[in-house]
Amino acid sequence: MIRVGTRGSSLALAQARWVADRLAGDVEIVPVTVAGDRGAAASDKSRWVTELERALLDRQIDIAVHSAKDVPSELPAGLELAAIPERADARDAICGARSLESLAGGARVGTSSLRRTAQIRAARDDLDVVPMRGNVDTRLRKLLEGECDALVLALAGLQRLGREDDATGTLDELVPAAGQGALALEARAGEALAVASLRDPLASACVAVERELVRALGASCNTPVGAHARALDAGELELTVWIGLPDGSAWMSDRLNGDAHSGLGLVVAGRLLAAGARELLREAEAQVA
Repeated sequence: MIRVGTRGSSLALAQARWVADRLAGDVEIVPVTVAGDRGAAASDKSRWVTELERALLDRQIDIAVHSAKDVPSELPAGLELAAIPERADARDAICGARSLESLAGGARVGTSSLRRTAQIRAARDDLDVVPMRGNVDTRLRKLLEGECDALVLALAGLQRLGREDDATGTLDELVPAAGQGALALEARAGEALAVASLRDPLASACVAVERELVRALGASCNTPVGAHARALDAGELELTVWIGLPDGSAWMSDRLNGDAHSGLGLVVAGRLLAAGARELLREAEAQVA
């Protein structure tokens, strides 16, 4: 029996079922309540994973299924990322409007993401970005009830819930969060064999480069950072990065092609730090504090 641990939200359960359906043998899905579900501070990324990691270390579960974007860059001793399966669409989707450009000045755009908030404000400082929390179903209901004029969500989440039709457009101008659209399967060190068949080499390489970049920058949940790697021909990756202030008043970006195993994330982080990224990240932390 393989015990697959997951958060209890509808999206998390859908992701766990996707994994369970592809594993050999008997599989049990084990819902685990995490701090984020109990209202822990939104600035604390570990709120989505800590209890699942504790259940792994206590041998209550064998595999933890996370959204890769929620997994901190450093894992607890004794645990490892066992597999990154094939990645879904990493882009952000807009619901309730065709695009950011189509919105009238002063329109209310709902999001729970500091990264999305910063990029939307940088693109359209005349829009009113409002906090919109809750699971996907809750946020879509709030949109229907008029709490905002448009809503920005991860396209992959809508797809996994069978609600892709709620997306009225995609926001290609926003750089996704590192790991967005990908699942991360975490296991005890040396016990990854059960999910080895789910490992996708391309998705693994892309997510590794994105996580490498975020780690090298020293970014946190209080720093709006987008990082997205995609495959090019001849085995190269293209890494696109965006860093900015929460109010959208200052930002920088970079894009570079390189080999997946050549330290591409480190190279881009070095370029950004040389251009003043550390100071920008510090100011972003101060705005959120």
